[in-house]
Amino acid sequence: MPKIKNEKSTLRLMINIYCCKKHGSKDFCDECKALLSYALNRLDHCRYGENKGFCNKCSTHCYNKEQREQIRKVMAFSGPRMIFYHPIMATRHLLSR
Repeated sequence: MPKIKNEKSTLRLMINIYCCKKHGSKDFCDECKALLSYALNRLDHCRYGENKGFCNKCSTHCYNKEQREQIRKVMAFSGPRMIFYHPIMATRHLLSR
């Protein structure tokens, strides 16, 4: 699977886990929907394309400050839970480091 497509799938799942647990929503609430849309747009326009690494290690931060903080919260919350909800995807993600 191409790297950007895989990143999008992982991001969608992580935001979904966060939204379900924190906001009690079965689907994405408006706040999480906006964050997902923003993040997917950023991935579409990543200057490194398929050669990109992890965003938190990138020298070029393309997220604005507010969304960067929101996505950090989502990752910190959902990251450890991914092993229970999507173990194969979580393992692939960890091995790609």
